[in-house]
Amino acid sequence: MPLVRIDVIEGRSDEDLRRLADTVQDVLVEHFAAPERDRYQVIHEHRPGRIIALDTGLGFERTDDVVVIQITQQGRDEQQKKAVYAALAEQLEARCGLAPTDLVISVVENTPADWSFGLGRAQFLEGDL
Repeated sequence: MPLVRIDVIEGRSDEDLRRLADTVQDVLVEHFAAPERDRYQVIHEHRPGRIIALDTGLGFERTDDVVVIQITQQGRDEQQKKAVYAALAEQLEARCGLAPTDLVISVVENTPADWSFGLGRAQFLEGDL
């Protein structure tokens, strides 16, 4: 049940943003075994200069096309995470023209107690999911 936050610099078209979000979802379905309809994505657009993503000493030259993806999830191992990183870089380049050096990904772990899908209830803890 990943929750995905996608941060970009404003200026992309609605079609471009949808392609970006669809690509992320397709990768999560394939590599994180996320059910097709478990799709929780929030896209944030920022004015130029509002995303600062330096290269962490790796020698990357980032552009204003930079995309920061944060995936909140539970239960994926290191191999699945590495597969997601690689697939996102590959697929976002192929489908969206995003340079792999303009992609930053962070995976955040949580537990079943950290989710409510509505009605003020903890559906995982109460056995609804």
